[in-house]
Amino acid sequence: MRRTLVRAVAALAALPLLASCGGGAGGDGEPDAYPTEEIRLLVPYGAGGPTDLTARAYGEFLERDLGQPVVVENRPGGSGAEAGQELISAEPDGYTLSLVTAGTMVLTPLANDVGYSAADITPVGVMSEVPSLLAVGRGSPYRDVTAFMDAARARPGTITVAVPGATTPQGIELQRLRDEHGVEVTAVPFDGNAEMTTALLGGNVDAVLINASQDVVQNLESGAFRPLSVSTAQRLDWLPDTPTLVEAGFAGLTLSGSTFGLAGPAGLAEPVRARLEDALRRAHDDPGVVGKVGDRYIGPQFRGGDELRAEFERTRSVYEPVLGG
Repeated sequence: MRRTLVRAVAALAALPLLASCGGGAGGDGEPDAYPTEEIRLLVPYGAGGPTDLTARAYGEFLERDLGQPVVVENRPGGSGAEAGQELISAEPDGYTLSLVTAGTMVLTPLANDVGYSAADITPVGVMSEVPSLLAVGRGSPYRDVTAFMDAARARPGTITVAVPGATTPQGIELQRLRDEHGVEVTAVPFDGNAEMTTALLGGNVDAVLINASQDVVQNLESGAFRPLSVSTAQRLDWLPDTPTLVEAGFAGLTLSGSTFGLAGPAGLAEPVRARLEDALRRAHDDPGVVGKVGDRYIGPQFRGGDELRAEFERTRSVYEPVLGG
């Protein structure tokens, strides 16, 4: 309650300054003051993974568009809680932003007492959307998803599946696989794709339920990974021979993909939020950003703050009963 009051006071205090510069130009015709200093962009996972790649691609564009340095800071730990806590405790002035996902902003708060929820952020817009896939290594005995699931049914809890954190969508979808479909595997949480890949290639886990980002695609193309199933409602056009989990008989398991969004703390003044959303919209169509992130991960239409908030609310409605919230 006290944190909310402090933010409200801070937002009210900022109104005279923001009013003087307006939504696009101030009353004297001068452009908005924001931003006038360095912007921090937090990433709730380690360097080298898909979140890091996405944040850095967009960060470079935002730096050019906003005219101020955008410094990407990796804050892994606690299934996103470390970055989340740092974001919501920051001043709502637009100088501390974060890459956010349903995992970090919805699932982690539902599963743990982390002191924040999605209500404590201001969504700005969607940066990229990455499907997940269930994959095994090249030497795996499981030739397809049916063989994998049959083995899991026959030996409950003995097959291990790496996930990017216990309270990520991937981790919770494996819980739903058990609770709703009677197939029990053991989820093994890691801090991101790089660790999961090392574990699979080293034979330390039987499979991964992993974001199908560019690093994973490279392993698919080399044959190091063999895809068994994808998380999307329909087959991916770039993996046309890989069935969905729904096709394999697991209705409803379509939420393990990741939507990467940009957000600031709650109370972010509307002119600042709108400035950031406009910049994000331009980044969505920038060939340099698309080339770095990958066109298969950037949707045909930009989705702004309202759409990102709706995505989080939809995820909460599905997962809150599962997590006993």
